[in-house]
Amino acid sequence: MTAARTTTTAIPPATAQKAITATGLRKSYGEKLVLDGIDLDIAEGTVFALLGPNGAGKTTTVEILSTLTDADAGEAWVAGRHLTRAAEAVRTAIGVTGQFSAVDNLLTAEENLLLMADLHHLDRREGRRRARDLLQRFDLAEVASKSAVTFSGGMRRKLDLAMTLVGDPRIIFLDEPTTGLDPRSRRTMWEIIRGLVADGVTIFLTTQYLEEADQLADRIAVLDHGRLIAEGTADELKRRIPGGHIRLQFADPHGLGTAAGIFGIATRDDDSLTLQIPSDGSIPNLRAVLDTLEATGVQAEHLTVHTPDLDDVFLTLTGRTPPGDTAATPGSAGSPSSSGSLNSAKENV
Repeated sequence: MTAARTTTTAIPPATAQKAITATGLRKSYGEKLVLDGIDLDIAEGTVFALLGPNGAGKTTTVEILSTLTDADAGEAWVAGRHLTRAAEAVRTAIGVTGQFSAVDNLLTAEENLLLMADLHHLDRREGRRRARDLLQRFDLAEVASKSAVTFSGGMRRKLDLAMTLVGDPRIIFLDEPTTGLDPRSRRTMWEIIRGLVADGVTIFLTTQYLEEADQLADRIAVLDHGRLIAEGTADELKRRIPGGHIRLQFADPHGLGTAAGIFGIATRDDDSLTLQIPSDGSIPNLRAVLDTLEATGVQAEHLTVHTPDLDDVFLTLTGRTPPGDTAATPGSAGSPSSSGSLNSAKENV
């Protein structure tokens, strides 16, 4: 008897618990090298944020991993399936919400969802059930019969993501999902994303809003000139950047002078009666400062701990100022600022 041959789309043991694994991904457009051999290892049920300046290769990475374009070199496994040898299986497991809207302005919210159900080849009853559930989940039930052209930017983004979820994807690529939204709508989207992750969905997030990555991501990678130059949790990345300090404020110049003599390497400000002591932000470091104050009998009126934020990380690692993290006003319906989605099912029609 001839043994059955193992197919090339079987799940390798190393990727069995990983949502996305990639090695050596490269991509060029003509003479321009966009991705220069990036590696990724993303666990299931987590949020992975990819940060980088404009033109760093973030969108190209999403396009490759969602089968929209081919890499020139390297390999990747998405949802346990080989990216190119089992591309169809990958598409059935993912959803993509891109920078530009896939919401049809001529259709109602419900009709947009039912259209996605048709593209996913769901039967009529199941399609209506999913549409109804998603309208409720995204607080769109009251506007289900209204044309999408009347929606605010936040409502369009919610509908956009709801359309992505019609296919029940286990991995969702969110390419700058809150661009153009006001702060309240952005935070609503954050809560929706957290709810998806709580249900076991993996989120691959690209964003220019550093606060967004700080709030949502389990792990963050910084992409610059096509290369991953740093990766870790938000706290790990912040600890890599100098500038953290403990700030002590004193009631009088005598206390300030005494503390300055004790701590030595510190920045003294006589006008504000403060002393900045270099710190790595760790608990042992803070405890050492408190123990020294107690042992010497020096009394500080106030103590604050400053650690570098992701803006500092971005600036230090890329040498560029982070994109403005101020929210735009809500995009009017149909305006370019009302970012939208591209769902993997649409690639099959």
